[in-house]
Amino acid sequence: MTPVSILITIVAYFIILFTVSYIAGRKADNEGFFVGNRKSAWYVVAFAMIGSSISGVTFVSVPGMVAASGFSYLQMVLGFVAGQIIIAFVLIPLFYRMNLVSIYEYLENRFGLSSYKTGAWFFFISKMLGAAVRLFLVCLTLQLLVFEPFHLPFILNVIITVALVWLYTFRGGVKSLIWTDSLKTFCLVVSVVLCIYYIASDLKLGFGSMIATISENDFSRMFFFDDVNDKRYFFLAGVFTMIAMTGLDQDMMQRNLSCKNFKDSQKNMITSGISQFFVILLFLMLGVLLYTFTAQHGIENPEKSDELFPMIATGDYFPAIVGVLFIIGLISSAYSAAGSALTALTTSFTVDILGAKNKAENELVKIRKRVHIGMAIIMGIVIFVFNQLNNTSVIDAVYILASYTYGPILGLFAFGIFTKKQVRDKYIPIVAIVSPILCFILQENSEKWFNGYQFSYELLIFNALFTFIGLCLLIKKKK
Repeated sequence: MTPVSILITIVAYFIILFTVSYIAGRKADNEGFFVGNRKSAWYVVAFAMIGSSISGVTFVSVPGMVAASGFSYLQMVLGFVAGQIIIAFVLIPLFYRMNLVSIYEYLENRFGLSSYKTGAWFFFISKMLGAAVRLFLVCLTLQLLVFEPFHLPFILNVIITVALVWLYTFRGGVKSLIWTDSLKTFCLVVSVVLCIYYIASDLKLGFGSMIATISENDFSRMFFFDDVNDKRYFFLAGVFTMIAMTGLDQDMMQRNLSCKNFKDSQKNMITSGISQFFVILLFLMLGVLLYTFTAQHGIENPEKSDELFPMIATGDYFPAIVGVLFIIGLISSAYSAAGSALTALTTSFTVDILGAKNKAENELVKIRKRVHIGMAIIMGIVIFVFNQLNNTSVIDAVYILASYTYGPILGLFAFGIFTKKQVRDKYIPIVAIVSPILCFILQENSEKWFNGYQFSYELLIFNALFTFIGLCLLIKKKK
């Protein structure tokens, strides 16, 4: 694809996106921005959630990672499904019963102001870093395909990208996101299915022979039980990652809290969780076909696996429609994820950190709009800095960050839900800071201490455990 054709594709997609966003959010008030007025139909939210859980990172990285990890990522996705069932029947009823705008308000009701601010700040750091990492990947791809051919700098790429995200979310918030995420889901599923179809057609594979080719390939191996030190045991980590990164994440829960009642929200969670498994499976199948294609045609694989799908899709190997579908899938997944993150950051900072929830409607609108601009500027700065420091696989970076920053939030909620003890609230920030430090020490020394085993995604569990133990030490004694 030429840079001009890529640019035309992006512009066409954004015309559709802004149209959907305008229609959905043109009458949105503060409640519409924060929780979609709690009038969203559960099946619309469920369809939107399929796409909202899949970012540009997944779209680009998952197909390429099959060479190193096979289908082992599906173990984690199975854990995601189990985690969503737990969220549906433990957290959803709790949040609806308390009628929360921000889920971190629970921490204030349960422990006090310090734990409330701690949860909000850890979410802010987690979501800002995670969203920046995801959007960085898109900026990197756009730099390669569009900006470099026109000799434009990376900083201009970042400014335009973040500005577009801000523009389509500033009016409607969650009310718009439900429908823009639905558009994203449609684009995402159609693009990956048609990419699979065109690659299979080039390899002269019918449906049955395609399934046989994938299942017989070494890359389709899902379980690795022959080596106890193998890092590809993800199921339990997937359960806790889903609980932390969805159930205790303001970004993801804003959509779920927009349903009419908690039973509708439960239906949404379970339906979207099962659907997500099959969508991820499609991405992994696509990865096997991509490597099969390069092997048959003698094409050298790129050094970074993240570059495999972009290289093949936008090269001259297939009809132009494949490149168009790739660009639409990438843009829809990345910009939607960034838009929802920006909305959640605005909500949490306005409600939790600034405490502006009870302000008059007009004053709250002014505060929300200023915070929205500020969040966009900070996100742009973080993306630029990450570009200077990046030295690891992007999808690994996202989960490593999550392990360190979501762990204390998971520990706080677990202690609050499963015990009835009161703690000394003012010391909770210390526990939340010490826990990630202990996790870092554990990770750095795990090979030496545990016979060669190196901790990976399961660090999230230990992080939450350290926080839980720390809270036990802060329990108030009865007089």
